[in-house]
Amino acid sequence: MIIPIRCWSCGKPIAHLWEEFKARQDKGESMKIVLDDLGLGRYCCRQQLMGHVDMVDTAAHFKKF
Repeated sequence: MIIPIRCWSCGKPIAHLWEEFKARQDKGESMKIVLDDLGLGRYCCRQQLMGHVDMVDTAAHFKKF
């Protein structure tokens, strides 16, 4: 639901890169170019951003007990 602060595998901080990644991807830039520009070379870090599904809006519809 929320992008992890650090990569699950290597521990590199990645959460601060999410906003720029999402903005540039929405503009139509290639994922490869954006990830290379952000300095994410390891496949484990790249997959954290590429595979993230933002479900905060969906989860917000449900009430807490």
